[in-house]
Amino acid sequence: MPMTPTSEAPATYRLIDGKQTAEDIKVEIAAEVVQRKAAGQKPPHLAAILVGHDGGSETYVRNKVLACERVGFESTLLRYEDTITEAELLAKVDELNQDEQIDGFIVQLPLPKHIDPNKVIEAIRPEKDVDGFHPMNIGRMVAGLPALLPATPSGIVELLRRYELVTDGKHCVVIGRSNIVGTPVSILLAKNLEPGNCTVTLCHSRTQNLAEITRTADILVAAIGRPGFVTADMVSPGAVVIDVGTTRVEDATKKAGWALRGDVSFEDVAPKASYITPVPGGVGPMTIAMLLLNTLRAAKGEIYPR
Repeated sequence: MPMTPTSEAPATYRLIDGKQTAEDIKVEIAAEVVQRKAAGQKPPHLAAILVGHDGGSETYVRNKVLACERVGFESTLLRYEDTITEAELLAKVDELNQDEQIDGFIVQLPLPKHIDPNKVIEAIRPEKDVDGFHPMNIGRMVAGLPALLPATPSGIVELLRRYELVTDGKHCVVIGRSNIVGTPVSILLAKNLEPGNCTVTLCHSRTQNLAEITRTADILVAAIGRPGFVTADMVSPGAVVIDVGTTRVEDATKKAGWALRGDVSFEDVAPKASYITPVPGGVGPMTIAMLLLNTLRAAKGEIYPR
């Protein structure tokens, strides 16, 4: 389906099903784990450190543990109260760095305000940094070298690949410049890769005339963390819309009292899009799938020979 904006909205749009795509990736990973075990190799081992009791983090980490079970990984979850000191957390990171049974690990963000997340990220050995946040992995990504890539951006690229969406020469507008999503996805899509070769515009809170810019996008990636921010008037007919937002908002109709909302006003924008990711069920499941893939690559020594 053409991705160049047209003067008329498409008759229909197609959902980009991140949930099913993530499941396909897990099946592929599980098959490789079976092969590793048959060859006498240990299954990959992913560890996670969770500090405090943030609701979103609790859900995300729980889903990671379940995903590990699904693909045959070993997993370890280390929980700490938000009173843990920065020194104590860094000591635990060093312990995991030295543990030869752990192939990769994450420290779930956000962290309490008294802990510097950059210190923690930099303390993780690059070869075990399966979140892909370490400066070494980011630098290798920028240089076009093999790296453990940030999970959410690489998940977005993988969705574009598996849906066979043409990116070469297209204009991609990214809203949000975080180190976790916006900046790395803008770099990946600008690279001479497939998918890639986009002309990328990176927008943020200080961007002027934002709607004028977003209306020029063949591919629009919304990663700003503001529910319903992207409205129909900001999207050109026929655009591919990738919604990274996952914000909890109050919803009395839900049993939990809340619902996940994306950065895109789905009901308004979907009729104008050619392809669009839903929330939930779009980018979110891909993040965990790519984390598992990074853990498998770490276990194999694919990026950093062991």
